[in-house]
Amino acid sequence: MAKNLVIVESPAKAKTIKKFLGANYEVMATIGHVRDMPKSQLGIDVENGYEPKYITIRGKGDLLAKLRKEVKKADKVYLATDPDREGEAISWHLANVLKLDPEEKNRITFNEITKNTVKASIKKARAIDMDMVDSQQARRVLDRMVGYRISPLLWAKVKRGLSAGRVQSVVLRLVADRENEIEAFIPQEYWNLEAAFLPEGSKKAVQAKFYGTTEKKLTISNKEELEQILEKLKTAEFAVSEVKNGERHKKAPLPFTTSTLQQEATKLLNFSTQKTMRLAQQLYEGVDVKGHGTIGLISYLRTDSVRVSEEADAAAKEFIRENYGEHNVTTQDVNKAGGKKIQDAHEAIRPTYVDLTPVVIKESLSRDLFRLYQLIWKRFIASRMAPAVYETTSVKIDGAGYRFTAATSKLKEEGFLSVYAIPEDEEEEKNSGFTGLVQKQSLKLEKLEESQHFTQPPAHYNEASLVKAMEELGIGRPSTYATTITTIIARRYVVKENKNLYITELGEAVNNIMKIAFPTIVDVNFTGNMEALLDGVEEGVVNWKTIVSNFYPDLDEAVKEAEEKLPQVKIEDEVTDVECDMCGRMMVVKYGPHGKFLACPGFPECRNTKTYLEKIGVNCPKCGKDIVIRKTKKGRKYYGCESNPDCDYMSWQKPSDVPCPKCGNLLLEKANRLVCQQEGCGYQTEKAEK
Repeated sequence: MAKNLVIVESPAKAKTIKKFLGANYEVMATIGHVRDMPKSQLGIDVENGYEPKYITIRGKGDLLAKLRKEVKKADKVYLATDPDREGEAISWHLANVLKLDPEEKNRITFNEITKNTVKASIKKARAIDMDMVDSQQARRVLDRMVGYRISPLLWAKVKRGLSAGRVQSVVLRLVADRENEIEAFIPQEYWNLEAAFLPEGSKKAVQAKFYGTTEKKLTISNKEELEQILEKLKTAEFAVSEVKNGERHKKAPLPFTTSTLQQEATKLLNFSTQKTMRLAQQLYEGVDVKGHGTIGLISYLRTDSVRVSEEADAAAKEFIRENYGEHNVTTQDVNKAGGKKIQDAHEAIRPTYVDLTPVVIKESLSRDLFRLYQLIWKRFIASRMAPAVYETTSVKIDGAGYRFTAATSKLKEEGFLSVYAIPEDEEEEKNSGFTGLVQKQSLKLEKLEESQHFTQPPAHYNEASLVKAMEELGIGRPSTYATTITTIIARRYVVKENKNLYITELGEAVNNIMKIAFPTIVDVNFTGNMEALLDGVEEGVVNWKTIVSNFYPDLDEAVKEAEEKLPQVKIEDEVTDVECDMCGRMMVVKYGPHGKFLACPGFPECRNTKTYLEKIGVNCPKCGKDIVIRKTKKGRKYYGCESNPDCDYMSWQKPSDVPCPKCGNLLLEKANRLVCQQEGCGYQTEKAEK
C-alpha cells in the first residue's frame, strides 16, 4: 500500500490532521523553522549578491534525520506548513534539507483544519511559490541587517543587551511621539449647557443640549461668553422649530481579521495581543472536543482579509434562518473588502463549524479558550445578519436666536445585536419626554445646567490602539503585531500599566539615537513603503535582492557615521529607599531573566541582592506597613504586607487607596467596581477613571 508523508509545523496540528487522513498517511511536525541564519554573525554575503547563509537550527538535527528516513520510505511527500509567507519559506527550507524538488507539486495549504478541506488540499497540491519565499527572505534579511548592524551600536553607546529592529523601532517611535503629544498638550476651556424644557400639560421635561445659534454651531469658550448667553436665555420664549422622525440602520460588523481580533480581545476580554494569538493558534490547530475528537475550531488566524468562502457563508446564513428567522439574514454583499491593499490569500477568521456553538463546546474548552472562541463565533454569525434598526427622533428648540437640540432612539429590530452586542451598542440615548412634540409648539424653560470642561490630550496607546495604528500606517503584517509589542515591553523600552503603554527612560534613549542616526528606519512612511515593496515581491513584480541592495549601503554608511559621532548615553539605575544589609548603600533596581530585583550598587565589591517588592501606595490595615505585590510559587499575583511572615495580611484583589466611607476598611478593586473587604459591610461603588 502506498505510504504518504505529510509535514506540518506543530504536533497539535499533526495530531488533528492524522485523524482525518488515516493509516495510509504519516504526519510529522517540524516544531517551527528548521533552518535560519547563524546567530553568531550577520549571515548575509554583502559582497556577493546579498545571498543569505542558512544553517540547521541547533537541536533540529535529530528531527531532520528522522524526517530524511521517512522521506526515503514515502511514495509521496506533502509539505503542509501554514498558508502564508512564513509557512511557504519553511516548506522551501524543508525541500532543500530533505532534497525534494521545489518544482514538484508537493505543497498543500488549507485555511481551516477540517476533514474535507485537508483532503481537498491534497488533490490541489502545487509547487512551492518562490515569490512568497523571496518575500519572506527579503523581510528576514532586512530585519537581520537592521538588528545585527544597529544593536551593537546601542550596546556601545547605551548598554549591553539592547536591540534595534526594523519594525520594533518604528513602533517604539509611535509610543514616544504619543508621549510627546501628551506632554505638549495645552488644555482648552469650554462649557456645556443643558436645558430642561416642559411642554404644556406635560410633567415630563425634555432634556436638550445647547447647539449654538439658529445659524451655526457655537462653542462656549469661557465663563464670560456663557454669562452673555444665559442673560438672553433667561427671558427668552422657546418653541420647537423642527421635529424629525426617521430610522437609523447600524450595520453588522465584518468578521475578524488578525488586527481586529487582537483589538476586540484586548478591549472586551482584557487579553494581551500575545495571549490572543497563542489561544487562537490552539483553536486553529485543534482542540479535543467531546463527541468529535481533536478538531480545528477556527480558520487560519493570520489574515488581513474579511473575505469568507461561499460554503462558510451559506452555512452561516442557513444557521441564522433556522435559529433567528429569515428576516435576520443579511441581504448585503458582505464579502467586499475595504479600499486598502490586503493580502487576500485566505479568509477572515471564522469558526470552522457554525453548528458548534459556544454553548455546545463550552465543557471541552478552558475558560480563556472558550471566551475567545465565543467572541469569534458570535462575530462571524453577526457578520451574516441583518442590520439593527433604530427609530430615531430629533428635535430643535429655538429661543432668542439660540438653538438647543435633543435626540432619542429606540431599538426597533435587533438584527445582529441579538448575537453580538458590545457595550457601545447599549449606550443609545434615551429621552422619554419627546412624545407628542410638534413643530412651533411652545415650551417652558424649566432650568439651565452649566458645566465647565477642558479638552483632553490624546490617550496613551494601549495594545489594542497600537495594533490599530500599526495596521492603518502599514507597519508590519498581521503575524508581526503581537511579537513586536511583546518585544518592546520585554526589552523594557515600554512599560504596561493599567493597560496603557508608557515609554521608559531606556526607551527614550534608544528612540533618540534611532531618530538622530537612522531617521529613515524609524520613518513611518518609509516603513509603510517597504511593506508595499515586500508585497510587490510576493506578487512577482519586484526582485527581492533589488530591495536589499538599495537598502544596505545607506544603512552601512549611517552605522559607521553613528559609531564616530554619537555620544555615550548614561542610563542611571533606579535608586530605592532599601538599605543594603552588608555595606549600607541604598540598593538599586536591576532586571534579570525573571524580572526586577534589588542589587547593591557596590558590585562587584558587594554582591548583595534582594527580592524586589513593588509597593502599591496603600498601607496594611493590620500593621500599617506598605502593601506590596507578591507572587505564589506557581506565579499567581497577590497583595500582601511587606513585613510578611510577621504580618499575614493578603488579598487576591488589589486594595484601593480610597477607604470605605461606610466602615473605614480597605476597598478592593474588582473589575470596574470598588468593593469593601469587610464582610457584612456591603458597600460598593463604581471605580473612578484615572
